[in-house]
Amino acid sequence: MPDHASTPSPLRRRFVVTGAVQGVGFRPFVHRLAREHALTGSVRNTPEGVAVEVQGPSGAVDAFGHDLLHRLPPLARIVSCARAELEAVPGETAFAILASTAGQGHNVLISPDTATCADCLADMDDPAGRRHDYPFTNCTNCGPRYTITRSVPYDRATTSMACFPLCPDCAREYADPGDRRFHAQPNACPVCGPRLWLADASGRELASGGEAIAAAARALAGGALLAMKGLGGFHLVCDAADARAVALLRERKHRYGKPLALMVADRQAARALARLDAPALAQLTAPARPIVLAPARRPSPLGPALALLAPDTPELGLMLPYTPLHHVLFKRYAEARARAGAPGQPDGPGAPPCPPALVMTSGNLSSEPICTGNREALARLAGVADIFLLHDRDILVRCDDSVLRVVDDGAPDGPGPQFLRRARGFTPAPVFLSRPGPTVLGAGPELKATLCLTKGDQAFVSQHIGTMENLETSGFYQEMAAHLQDVLRVEPGAVAHDLHPDFMTTAFAREYAAARGLPLFPVQHHLAHIHAVMAENRFDGAVIGLALDGTGLGEDGTLWGGECLLVDNQEPCHERLGHFSPVRLPGGEAAIREPWRVAQAFLHALGVAEPRGRPWPWLAAHGPASALVARMLERELNSPLTTSCGRLFDAVGAMLGIKLVAAYEAEAAIALESAQYGPGGQDDESGYDVPLRGAAQPAQLDTLALFAQVLADWEAGVPAGTISRRFHLGLVRGLADMAAAFAAATGLDHVALSGGSMLNRTLATLLPRALRARGLEPLVHRALPPGDGCISLGQAALALRLLEGGPGGTCHGHLSTPV
Repeated sequence: MPDHASTPSPLRRRFVVTGAVQGVGFRPFVHRLAREHALTGSVRNTPEGVAVEVQGPSGAVDAFGHDLLHRLPPLARIVSCARAELEAVPGETAFAILASTAGQGHNVLISPDTATCADCLADMDDPAGRRHDYPFTNCTNCGPRYTITRSVPYDRATTSMACFPLCPDCAREYADPGDRRFHAQPNACPVCGPRLWLADASGRELASGGEAIAAAARALAGGALLAMKGLGGFHLVCDAADARAVALLRERKHRYGKPLALMVADRQAARALARLDAPALAQLTAPARPIVLAPARRPSPLGPALALLAPDTPELGLMLPYTPLHHVLFKRYAEARARAGAPGQPDGPGAPPCPPALVMTSGNLSSEPICTGNREALARLAGVADIFLLHDRDILVRCDDSVLRVVDDGAPDGPGPQFLRRARGFTPAPVFLSRPGPTVLGAGPELKATLCLTKGDQAFVSQHIGTMENLETSGFYQEMAAHLQDVLRVEPGAVAHDLHPDFMTTAFAREYAAARGLPLFPVQHHLAHIHAVMAENRFDGAVIGLALDGTGLGEDGTLWGGECLLVDNQEPCHERLGHFSPVRLPGGEAAIREPWRVAQAFLHALGVAEPRGRPWPWLAAHGPASALVARMLERELNSPLTTSCGRLFDAVGAMLGIKLVAAYEAEAAIALESAQYGPGGQDDESGYDVPLRGAAQPAQLDTLALFAQVLADWEAGVPAGTISRRFHLGLVRGLADMAAAFAAATGLDHVALSGGSMLNRTLATLLPRALRARGLEPLVHRALPPGDGCISLGQAALALRLLEGGPGGTCHGHLSTPV
C-alpha cells in the first residue's frame, strides 16, 4: 500500500458523485481504491448520487480524490463530484459498501446496455470454466443494464434478475471486492441463472441449453427463420446469404424494400462485406455495438441476396455480436454452415467466399413495437418465425438496435456519427444542456416518436418508439413516459407538444397536462428541429436554421418542410425567413405513398399539362389515376400546399422513373441519392441553379426552377445518375447561398441543420462544407438523429426557455438589410 505522510489526526472527506455510476462497477471500484490507499469509510447509493466517505491521512485522502476522477471503470462517467469535510469517526477500522437508500431526486444515471467484454468472452471460451459457452455471462464491465432495470437505485432487487437467487459460487464473486463481478447485479451462471430453450411456433419445447443453440444454428443453416429473444427485444433471424430465406422473411414480416441489418462474427467478416474506414470500425466495435451503415462491397460475397438485403441503397447495415448468446450462436452457426455448405454464390468472379452472416431485424410486424415477452412473441410472430429461441430473463424495457453512419462533413474534429435511430447502447444517456432548469416533458412527434424529460441541465430522450399509428405503439409510448419519470425520480412542471392537433402525442400531452394542471406549450415541428440541434450543441443565441424534412403543420396552416428560419433561444423568438417553392400534394397522404403524384404536381405548377415527346414514367401503370390527379390539381381538390424538401426528392425520383410508389418512408429519396453512383453520376460536378426569390417575405428558394432543369435534362435523355448528381449539388449550393444571404442580412454566423432530409449522405457531407466555405459555422446533430427522433428534445428545450419568462412568438429587429 502507498506510504502516505502521517498527520496528527485523520481527515474525513465526503464525495457525492453523479453521472453514469450505477451498474458500472463504480462502488466496487471505490472500495478497491479505498483499500489501496489504506482508508476507512463507506460507499452507498443515495438519492443525491453515490455517496463516498473516506478517512485517513490527508495525503491519502487527496490521492484517493484524484484517482476517483481519473481511474474510472470502463463504463463509468462522472457528471459532478461534490466534496465536503466531515468530523472524523473514532474507532473506524474498515471500508464498507452499504445498502442503497431510495428516495426522490436521484442524480445517478442508469448505464446503457453494453457489449460483452473481452474478459467474459475469455471465461466463455474456457472449456474447464463454469461459464463455458454460458449465454448470460456478464460482469461489472459489460452486459444488460437499462433493459433489465425496473427502478432505481440499481440493485439486483430492482432488476429482472431479482428472481434468480445467487448460487454459492456466484455469491462469493458478488461479495469479493477483488472480483470483477463484485456487486455485478446481473451476475449468473448455469447453476443459478436464466435458462434457454428452443420451441416451435406452438411453444412446444424442442431442446434446451447448449443443444437449443446448436439446433437453432442448424435450422438457420438449413434456411429456417428464427425468432430469438435478445437484450431489448426479439430479433428475426435468417441466413443473410440465403436469398430464398431473405425473401421469405420479407414476405412474412411485410417488410418490402426497407433495408435489413446484418450481424457478423467479427471485424474481419464486416470488412469482407462492406468498406469500413477507421472511424466506422471504431463505431462498429464500440461497447454500444450499433448497426453501422457502410458502402457494400461489390462484387459482394453475399451474391444475389445483396439485392434483397438493401435494394435501394449502396449501404449495408452491419453490427457485431453484443450478447454472449450472439457469440455462442455464431460459433454453432459457423459449424453448422460449414457442414451444410454455404448458401448462395459470390456475386461475380472477383468476390471472395461469404463469411457467416445473419439477418438480425427487429422482432415485430411492420409498424408494431418490437416483441419482448415469450408469450407475446409466440402470439405475434407465429406466422413469421419457424422456431423460437427463448429464455426466462425478463426484458423490462424494450429497446431496438441503434443505427448510425459516420459522416465526414469537414468538421475540425473529424468525421462523426450521424444517428438514424438512437436506442440500445446509448439510451438513457442524457444530452447535456447549456444551463439547468425545471423538469419539462417533450411529447415528441407522430413519426419516429420519442419523448424527452429534462432534469437540471440534462435532457433524457427516450429510445426510438416508432410511429404512433396503432394501440401497441401508443402503449409502448405511455410505458416509456411512466418509466422515465420513475427512474429519473422527477415530475414534469410543463408539457410541450407538436402543433398538429390530431397527433396521438398531442392528445397524450393535453390529457397529461390537464390531469395535473400543467402549462402546455404547442411547438411548431420545424421550430422544434432547430431548437433540438441548438440544445444538443449547447448553443445560446440566434441562428439561421435550415429545417429540411417531409411535412409538418406550419403556423400558417400549410404543410412546411423546406424551411429557413431565424431562431433565437434566448428571447425566445423565431421568424420564417424563407422556404421552398410551394406545390400541392394531390390526395394528401396518398401523394406521400405515391411519389409520381408529387412529380405531376410539380409539372402542373410549371404549366406542363401533357408529356412533351417522352411519356411520363408513371402513365403506363397509373394512367387513369394520373388523369384524376390532373383534375384534382386544376380544381385544388384535396391537394394541400407544401414546401417540403422530402417531397421535392420524391418528385425528382418519380420524374426519373426511379421510384413511382414508395413501400416505406423516404424510399424514393434514398433511391434517388443512390442513382448518383450509377452511370454518369460521379462524373458530373456542375449542379443546377436554384435561385433565391427575395422580393417578398418570406423569400422563396425556387425549387420549381430546380425541377424544371431536372425535367429538361430528362426530356433530353440525360442519364438518371447525371441528373441526380446535378440535382444534389444544385440543392446544396442553393441552400448554402440562401443561408449566407440571410446570415449577411442578420449579422448571424451560425447555421443549424436538422430534419430527416439531412439523413441524405450527400446533404450531410456537402452542405456543412459549403457553409464553412461561405464563412459560416454549421451546427449538426451528433447525439440524436436529425430526423424526427430529435423533436421531443427541441420541444422540451423551447419549453424551458418559455418557462424562464421569454415572450415567444416572432423575432423583431434581426433583419438589418433586405435579401
